[in-house]
Amino acid sequence: MQDHFRDGRFFNPGVQEHGFAMAFKWMRNRKPGFWPRWIASTPGPPPPRQVDGSALRVTWVNHATVLLQTEGCNVLTDPVWSHRVSPVSFMGPPRHRDPGIRLDDLPSIHAILISHNHYDHFDLPTLRQLRAQQPAVFCPLGVAPKLRSLGFREIHELDWGQAVSWKAFQVHCVPAQHFAARTPWDRNRTLWCGWVLERPTGNLYFAGDTGFGDFFSAIRDRYAPIRLALLPIGAYEPEWFMGPIHMNPEQAVEVRSLLDAQTAVGIHFGTFALADDAEAAPAERLRQALAGRADASRFWLLNEGEGRLVPELT
Repeated sequence: MQDHFRDGRFFNPGVQEHGFAMAFKWMRNRKPGFWPRWIASTPGPPPPRQVDGSALRVTWVNHATVLLQTEGCNVLTDPVWSHRVSPVSFMGPPRHRDPGIRLDDLPSIHAILISHNHYDHFDLPTLRQLRAQQPAVFCPLGVAPKLRSLGFREIHELDWGQAVSWKAFQVHCVPAQHFAARTPWDRNRTLWCGWVLERPTGNLYFAGDTGFGDFFSAIRDRYAPIRLALLPIGAYEPEWFMGPIHMNPEQAVEVRSLLDAQTAVGIHFGTFALADDAEAAPAERLRQALAGRADASRFWLLNEGEGRLVPELT
C-alpha cells in the first residue's frame, strides 16, 4: 500500500493531482455539450434467472451498472438505480434516461463489485434495496464500514493486488487511476479500483472509473487471457482537466488492444451529465475510433438493457 497511500490518503502513483484552482478554472469556463432533458426509453426484457457453466452473458443497465452472468452466478457492477447521484434527492446530477432494466426485473444477485465511493457508483438507496438478498460485496479499502452500516454481512474489502476466493472465482482488486470523495472533507480517504474475476474459461475485467495509465499492460501480463473487459468511455471533456481520471473513447480502444481482451463493452456514458461531453459524443467518437479497424467487432456498444452472450475464448 506504500506506493499509493501516504499521510492518511490514497493517491495515483506518478500522477499530478488537480487542486482546487484547476477545478475552479474548469467550473468558470465550462462549455457543456448538449444533453436532452429526458430520453424516453423502454426497459429491456428481464434477464435470464441464471446462466450456467462457461456461458457468459453481459447486460448493460446503463452508466457503469452491468449484470454479468456465468457459472450460475449473477454479479452486478456499481449498481445505480436512483434518479440523482448526489447526497440529496432534490439536487445534483439527474438521470437523463431510465435504467435499461427495472430493478425488480433483476435475477437474484449473488455479488456486487464496487469500484469507488462516488455517488454515481456507490448508490446507497440502490444498495439498501439489494441488501435483502445479502449478496457478497467486493469493495476497495475504506468502503466496508458504510456497507456494514447498510446491513451487508459478507464484505470483502481489498487493496490493489489482493484477491479472495469466492464460489467458482478468484476475485482480484486491481489498480485504477481515479479518486474518491463523498464530501469536501474526505477526498481520497478511501481507495478506488478495478476488478478481475478469474476463471479457466477466460477472465472478466471491470475497469471501474479510470483514466489511461501504464497499469493496463500490467493487468494484461498478470490476467490474460481476458474474455470480457468493461471499459469507461465517457465524462472526458475538457480533456485537460478530466484526462487523469476519465479515459476518452480513443484511449478505451487502445486499452482493449493493450489488454488483448477478446470482447470489450463501453460503459460510463449517456446517463448522467458529469462532464462537458455531449450525451451522444462518447458513442460517436468510439464509432469513429473503431472505423476501419480489423478488430472493430471486438468492441461492443450495447443499448441500455441489452444483453448478449459473450463468445468463448478462441
